[in-house]
Amino acid sequence: MLDRNRQALIDTARGLSEAEARRRLVTSLTTPIALIKHAAFADRRWFQRILPGLDGADCDGYVAPGEGGFLVEDGETLDGVIADFERTSERSRAIAAGFELDDTGTHPVVGEVSLRFVYLFMIEEFARHAGHGDILREQITAAR
Repeated sequence: MLDRNRQALIDTARGLSEAEARRRLVTSLTTPIALIKHAAFADRRWFQRILPGLDGADCDGYVAPGEGGFLVEDGETLDGVIADFERTSERSRAIAAGFELDDTGTHPVVGEVSLRFVYLFMIEEFARHAGHGDILREQITAAR
């Protein structure tokens, strides 16, 4: 289900032009490309930093809140952000494969969390963001 929601989120943005992927339809930084960039951050944070406790330098990118989540730089492309999310997701699957469902890591606010908790949390997180992406895509494609 987690992989299904990862793919659903990607599908909301794939095929959009660069301008469409960056189009702001709400007052926040939430755009189709930003949703995918944020998802890569969340994947890294939970599966690289929180669960196994990797040092931030050993993670594939930023993992601390406030380091860029929804902020998309001018030089970033939709294909590049999707590719980063797919690489991050692949590493997340590999890391998770080394854990049992009841193995735990420590979140600085939530406390001890199991792999089971992380899976459920991420399924919910990506399903919610795929819904956001669906709404944005509907608005973008209707305006074509």
